[in-house]
Amino acid sequence: MSEVLTELATVLEQRKQESADSSYVASLYAKGLDSILKKIGEEATETVIAAKDGNKEQIIYETADLWFHCMVLLAEQGLHPDDVLNELQRRFGLSGLEEKAQRQK
Repeated sequence: MSEVLTELATVLEQRKQESADSSYVASLYAKGLDSILKKIGEEATETVIAAKDGNKEQIIYETADLWFHCMVLLAEQGLHPDDVLNELQRRFGLSGLEEKAQRQK
């Protein structure tokens, strides 16, 4: 599945070079970081609402929107989904308590 993330990351990078009126993502980049962060907040809220409602299809849909906008943020910041996957891999096998203790050092 990471190939989907890689393909999407490539498209998001391409959108950085396009004019704001050519695509939704290009318009987000043109509006700047605050607009991207606002969209992530909106999508996170919609994901929470979908989960509270217990609608599995809506949870999937809203989570996809949330992940998408997080990937826009990663691209805007010059990061790649592999950076996040590498961090998740680093945490694999650690308990949440161990991982949290490591962050506090």
